Amino acid sequence: MLRASNYNIYVDFPDDSEEMLLVHGYTGAYDKVSRRVATYVRALETVRPPKPLFGAWAPEDGDIVSPSDQAIAVLKQRGYLTEMGREEEHLFFQKLANKLHTYQQQRGIGYIFMLTYDCNLRCSYCFQDCVRKDTSRVQLLRTMSRTLVDRIFMAMPQIENHHHLPAHARSPRSIGFFGGEPFLERNRRIVEYIITKAQEHGGARFSGVTNGTDLHVYRDLLSPDIIGQLQITLDGPPDEHDQRRIYADGAGSFERIAQNITMALELGVNISVRMNIDRNNVHLLPVLADEIVQRDWHHARNFSAYVSPIHASNEHTDVKTTFGSWELDQTLNQLREQYENMYIIGRPDDKVKHQAQTLFNHHSDPFLKPHFCGAHSGMYVLDVLGDIYACWERTGDPNLRIGNITKDGDFAINEPMNELWRSRNVTTNPVCSQCRFALYCGGGCAAMAETHRGKFFTNFCDGFAARFRASVAEAYLEHTRGTNVRTSISEGCTQ
Repeated sequence: MLRASNYNIYVDFPDDSEEMLLVHGYTGAYDKVSRRVATYVRALETVRPPKPLFGAWAPEDGDIVSPSDQAIAVLKQRGYLTEMGREEEHLFFQKLANKLHTYQQQRGIGYIFMLTYDCNLRCSYCFQDCVRKDTSRVQLLRTMSRTLVDRIFMAMPQIENHHHLPAHARSPRSIGFFGGEPFLERNRRIVEYIITKAQEHGGARFSGVTNGTDLHVYRDLLSPDIIGQLQITLDGPPDEHDQRRIYADGAGSFERIAQNITMALELGVNISVRMNIDRNNVHLLPVLADEIVQRDWHHARNFSAYVSPIHASNEHTDVKTTFGSWELDQTLNQLREQYENMYIIGRPDDKVKHQAQTLFNHHSDPFLKPHFCGAHSGMYVLDVLGDIYACWERTGDPNLRIGNITKDGDFAINEPMNELWRSRNVTTNPVCSQCRFALYCGGGCAAMAETHRGKFFTNFCDGFAARFRASVAEAYLEHTRGTNVRTSISEGCTQ
């Protein structure tokens, strides 16, 4: 019996009653179809399809017109129609997702050197704020030693063997710097030592997450060939930023960071400026956009800027002041309509939009996510004690470590905790495994799911269904402006 797939996604266009997109959740197919074809497919749903994002769909209680046999054959080939039963298709999806998960776990590994939990700033919303206040964790505030770095590099081949990573795929390695603040002035020697060790062991691609305050101390290490990519945070224009991201003595940090951003851009480093946004500073984004334009950062090909919603990670952050990602996206759309320079600041879901644009422009393969992030595949966060964590938002608690580096330079795995993190994917809870959007979403952040829903193996949607459909619709409409789209199904369906 022919029926609509469990994993069809219907993307309607704003102000268009004639056409829409069909997207398939596991074949990765994207096709523009007439409303008549979409209505036929929706009529074969055995469960209620998602509500439209724009306007309302016409009722399906009238005559449902069947497309041609040729069109139906293409709809079957693309996955929108299937002869599998609901449970049979569900099992097929689970098998496919688990296979993708295993494949991505074996593709590569990322090492994050957490050089210290200490930081020279005192941001109120910091999720690591508790480390400085807990006297029992004072050892976490020290800087990683050379001896530990040596042991980590000795253990890397064991970690890579654990992932069955082929020898030819082990270099150059991916190495990131994180903290606390990794690029404190006092950490300069250990950063340089790690770079030297990595170069002796086949080379590496280096990146970092930094507040940017002491970056000038690392000037000679900043280049596309050494530390080539940095994420730096600005929380608004100078006055607002200097109230949020302050030194221990209360002094602001904006101008120092801005000068270092300019320096790094001139040295060819890819700079991604992140803006942590809540309801108290979102209205100042246009002022920050003007600041970026005034400093001429936006003309640099190696510059980008994006916003991220602040989450209530400690007692200083009132959850009522926070945004969800979908709500923040909509707020930025409104600001873009009012302020021209706001277009240089990326929204939370511009990544989804760019992935769809790549697919439309080049007919490349879609990016399917069987899990949310590297915490569930091959990310290793190594801290100053030699403890290893899967997620950088869940560090500092030895009960959550997935392993450690021994004094002999061996990789000692904590198998139950490692399995907990590495096994989480879209099949490990019933909501995600039956969700149309699962392989585009990846199940959402595990840390956020545990914080907000009290469970590790559950979904954290953050409005993803609406975000995905709006982003894909926008990408397609931008693609078709002045572009001819080739037809793949004779009755109103194009790829």
